[in-house]
Amino acid sequence: MLPGLKNLRFGILLVVLSLILAACSNGTTNETATAGEETEVSTTKVIQDQFGEVTIPTEPKNMLVLDSIYAEFLIEMGVTPQMVAFVPEIEPDYRAPYFEEHGVQMVESEQYQFNYEQLLTLAPDLIVMRGAGMEQGVYDELSKIAPTLALDTNYEMNVAMPKLASIFNKTEESNKLLAEFDEKAKLAREKIANGIGDKTVLVLRVESDRYRFMGPKAANSSVFFYQTLGLNSPEVIKDSDVWFNPFSLEFLSEMNPDYIFLEDRTMKGYDTKQSMDNLKESVVWTNLDAVKNNRVYPLKTSDFTSGVGPIGSVKLMDYVVEKLVP
Repeated sequence: MLPGLKNLRFGILLVVLSLILAACSNGTTNETATAGEETEVSTTKVIQDQFGEVTIPTEPKNMLVLDSIYAEFLIEMGVTPQMVAFVPEIEPDYRAPYFEEHGVQMVESEQYQFNYEQLLTLAPDLIVMRGAGMEQGVYDELSKIAPTLALDTNYEMNVAMPKLASIFNKTEESNKLLAEFDEKAKLAREKIANGIGDKTVLVLRVESDRYRFMGPKAANSSVFFYQTLGLNSPEVIKDSDVWFNPFSLEFLSEMNPDYIFLEDRTMKGYDTKQSMDNLKESVVWTNLDAVKNNRVYPLKTSDFTSGVGPIGSVKLMDYVVEKLVP
């Protein structure tokens, strides 16, 4: 073989080897980068909430939940937050011991208000709360403290819990809890139906300066009373889709329910004594069928507005059944 041809072949071989080595080197670099990206993705995820997309930690270490109902949802599904905002005036009796039992720090707060400086000192790495009805400005302020997940729903357990479950990979646990509750609710409906038939039930709220009734086709606890438990409302309000409707005392005569659950609304610095006295001293009140038959039962604000998690809903359900079907 000619020396020149030999040299040419040797040169080509060197070039090929160089290209192979370069390709291997580049492949290693890409694999390293990919591995790094995978690590980053596993520590955060993007969630769509009430106000758009928010990036949250997949395993938060210092989670603050601003709605105690949501905290109960999470705990029962196996996700225990480190902190929860706690408004003493509106919390059901069982909830403080419940949070203590699960090691959740209760951050005392005021209803409908956030102390941003206080929340900042808590150094949360994730804030979770209900988004329905929330103002953009409040969300923006909370987002300055930590990634804020404002769930695009209300307090209804069969709606809010599955959404939380999907975010925290607890769908199986959520389905189990809801199935167990549905079974208990079915038994409660049957007891009520057998006990009172088609008799009517009114949820009446007494406030400092007015009276309101619960609309049977509204959301939140209206669903609990009139769908979950299958209660019948007075005929004249059966199509109301407003949670609480103002009314005059005279309208009570038209509703004339067979049973009344009477809420003396509780709020900090709120006085309903005069309104309650005016109600019970009125001729309209004393002539109601529910009053004449001693079928008026107290209803705590905290029990049906805040106490509607998996634990509280069962307690409230048992209370309603006990009163309607003694």
